[in-house]
Amino acid sequence: MTLKLYFDFLSQPSRALFIFLKLNKIPFEACSVALRNGVHLTDEFKTKFNRFQKVPFIHDREFKLSESVAIIRYLAREYNLDNKWYPKDSKKQAQVDEYLEWQHNNTRAFCALYFQKKWLFPLLTGEPPVPEQLQKFEDNMISTFNNIENIWLADTPFLSGNEVSVADIFAACEIEQPRIAGFEPRQGRPKLAAWLDRVRNEANPYYDEAHTILNKMAKKGGQAKL
Repeated sequence: MTLKLYFDFLSQPSRALFIFLKLNKIPFEACSVALRNGVHLTDEFKTKFNRFQKVPFIHDREFKLSESVAIIRYLAREYNLDNKWYPKDSKKQAQVDEYLEWQHNNTRAFCALYFQKKWLFPLLTGEPPVPEQLQKFEDNMISTFNNIENIWLADTPFLSGNEVSVADIFAACEIEQPRIAGFEPRQGRPKLAAWLDRVRNEANPYYDEAHTILNKMAKKGGQAKL
């Protein structure tokens, strides 16, 4: 086995890549990186593992690659994937890529910022969030959820059409994250809630495996500890 995935299950794209690899039966060595211990911030980690000092990333023999969407496309080429998760058909692939590009300044950005400002940074610093700032982050996140509810899922059961794809995995992993901070994305959004259930069913048992820690923390209603 030559492919190594470095990840932390509290990282949204880490979960997405883990699920994608499992679903596509791509053999890999799972290398857990405990971000809470700060090992990724050392000079040794930067030199030896990942110059950006973040997860996820992969080592494929001597080849190193970060950025989760780039990794998906690399794996699709290297393993000659042609299925619903990342199709070769030009138009179907473009529809998947449309969401993967859109997410950077929407789902990915706003869910992560809300989670960080509401839960992570206060936990690390002991300082509560500024209410006015937190409300701005929450409003942006809610706007993204509404766009997924009313635009992306307006006419199709999945983000890129009638079949599930890696776009749905990436989106679902991001949308699950605010639950740790006590925010429930499903509330008042029946299409989004039903879609999350469909994605989970399509991606199980690996979806539940990747979200085991998150689900335990979410049950504590924003009172979870690292």
